[in-house]
Amino acid sequence: MTARNGPNVVFILADNVGWGDWGCYGGQTPTPRIDALASEGTRLTNYTVEAQCTPTRSAILTGRLPVRSGTTQVPLSPSTPYGLCPWEYTLAELLSDAGYATAAYGKWHLGAVEGRLPTDHGFDEWWGLMNTTDEAGYTQYAGYNNLLKDKFPLPLAIGMGVGESPKLWEANKGRKASEAGDLDMKVRPFLDEMIVERATRYIKRRAAAGQPIFTYIAFTHVHPPEAVHPDFHRKSGTRLGLYADIMAEMDHRVGQILDAIEAAGIIEDTVVVLSSDNATGGVAAVPGGSNGPWRGDFFTLPYEGSYRVPAIVRWPGKIPADRVTNNMLSAVDWMPTLAALAGETTRIPTDRPIDGVDASAFLTGQDRSSPRQSVLLFGLDGKLMSVKISYGKVVFRYADGIDSPVVEPMLPEVYDLSSDPGETYNLLYTRMDCTWILFVAGAVIASYQESIAKYPNIETGEDFKGYKVPREAG
Repeated sequence: MTARNGPNVVFILADNVGWGDWGCYGGQTPTPRIDALASEGTRLTNYTVEAQCTPTRSAILTGRLPVRSGTTQVPLSPSTPYGLCPWEYTLAELLSDAGYATAAYGKWHLGAVEGRLPTDHGFDEWWGLMNTTDEAGYTQYAGYNNLLKDKFPLPLAIGMGVGESPKLWEANKGRKASEAGDLDMKVRPFLDEMIVERATRYIKRRAAAGQPIFTYIAFTHVHPPEAVHPDFHRKSGTRLGLYADIMAEMDHRVGQILDAIEAAGIIEDTVVVLSSDNATGGVAAVPGGSNGPWRGDFFTLPYEGSYRVPAIVRWPGKIPADRVTNNMLSAVDWMPTLAALAGETTRIPTDRPIDGVDASAFLTGQDRSSPRQSVLLFGLDGKLMSVKISYGKVVFRYADGIDSPVVEPMLPEVYDLSSDPGETYNLLYTRMDCTWILFVAGAVIASYQESIAKYPNIETGEDFKGYKVPREAG
């Protein structure tokens, strides 16, 4: 048992895994450990994330729409600060303030300068990538070695400038990050193994100490450039492609984490969340993958295939087992929901908008429906793309891929997701009597606009210090 009433929290975040990739969601590569986790808990079929890695991670940890935090997209200019400004208050900070031991392992992608690293945002310790696995492929290019490093040097990350290559990093709270090894294609196949090894050691060590833990484990699969661990590379007669091998490895890694929780004797006291940060496919594709019946892929915002992903939650005896729900939940909901499960709702900030809803009563079966009734989806430019309302969708702008422009149709598009998962039939063109949903969407938008009038959105890279409004106004 833990030393307090609140549960341990182990949050496992996969990278670019589609809605239909795991076996329990219809995937064709066997994922027995993930499927078993789903049967022991609740499987969400209507869970939505954000447009890219950085915004989704921001939403999970802050409970705020990324547009509010200046984290709407992955940065393309390495000389521009990005990520969470020091003022943001994360789930890790909340649980740390409540007495939890906190650690992050794997991909961060929420800031690559001191003040914006995991150990600046509530984690006691961290090992992993500052940005993403893109950097693992840099040194394969002669152009990188001969041009960027020598003739056009840029500070790509802390300590990563002239004559240096991408690195793995480690840090402890109160200390500067230090290099933990090279990030290149030699280490790429072993990254998730290394992440899980450190995370499982941490879980066992901290559980033995009797302190409640929050462990955030961010995989690097399935993000290019890809390379699967040798133990899974073409080792099965039932798998032919790289994507299938990666799914098999991912299932094994999840199993290792679950085994560590069991070995530590804390299964009954631990909330496990397993989800993906983005959809699969498109420019971010490794050949294979499935977004299920939903339209589009990674860069076809705002259609369901671009941001509806798998999510599973287990807490034995508290969260119902073998439950599948199509009730809506969103990435911003984890912060207030997990805070509530830990009994720490009074620590949720009141001096800023919190967009997440507390879905703890729904997850534990006390309420039959989720309090999440709508989702605002913004584009990489921070402008509104669509409003999702229950089973309906109103699209104001859309894109057909990364090499396509963002289009604003003459009239909004309206889709019924309950009968048209492919978002093929625009009801506004065929049934004008459904225009009432535009008024519902308008009310959701008006509420957001009212909030940003009082609490203006933070600009990317801004060293924001706080709002000059009374705390009770939030």
